[in-house]
Amino acid sequence: MTRNGEVRKIRRSFTLSPETVAFISETRQRCEVKSDSQALELLLREAMLEAKRQAIDAAYKEYYDTASDEVLAEQREWAELTGPNMWRGIPE
Repeated sequence: MTRNGEVRKIRRSFTLSPETVAFISETRQRCEVKSDSQALELLLREAMLEAKRQAIDAAYKEYYDTASDEVLAEQREWAELTGPNMWRGIPE
């Protein structure tokens, strides 16, 4: 970051297909951002978040696929006991 709080950007050059350039331009217009670079950054940020979500989902799946029946039963019991009371005392 610079002193005024702006993120420092790195200039890069890429060769893209006409279809990709059109998609970036459409995204710029749809998201009402000032430049194709901003639109591309939005698209990449979405892709990074989706990759993180998939990694978290895979970790959960791995955990539950390898957890013992005893651990799963304990968690199921805890969820049944806590579930109805989870939101008690929290204003809507």
